[in-house]
Amino acid sequence: MKYDDASWHSGGNFPSDLPTSTGATHIGMFVAWAMLNGMAGSIHIEDFPNSLTPLKYRSENPGQWFLGACDGKFTDEDLNEDGNAFAKFYYPDSYPCDLESMFKSCETLYHVPDTWGTYDVVAPIIDKHYHAWLETRNPSKSWWKFW
Repeated sequence: MKYDDASWHSGGNFPSDLPTSTGATHIGMFVAWAMLNGMAGSIHIEDFPNSLTPLKYRSENPGQWFLGACDGKFTDEDLNEDGNAFAKFYYPDSYPCDLESMFKSCETLYHVPDTWGTYDVVAPIIDKHYHAWLETRNPSKSWWKFW
């Protein structure tokens, strides 16, 4: 299953003043978050074990890494079972809305810079949604918070 593809974003109303690579920034932020939080699929762990090194050491920006390591395509092969379950829940609807509210000062989401600074803004929001999602999957483990 394909969640997203950078090439889907470079047509139509894509800003003519930007390189097409900026269509990968928002995808790269989410995929980098998943990889850095233990949700990498076997293709990254077994087939290309060195593919995660640039993320761990922040030697490539998330969108840049995504274009190289995933060929600009975000698919279910990129994630493990938990990563896919969360991506199906959060990525298609809530994630774009969160990005739009976080980066209102940018002309478009394609103008959001592909930097680790951007990642450091986005990651805590994804974390928040991930932990809320985990509680919905196993609410019996969170009952103690209310006592």
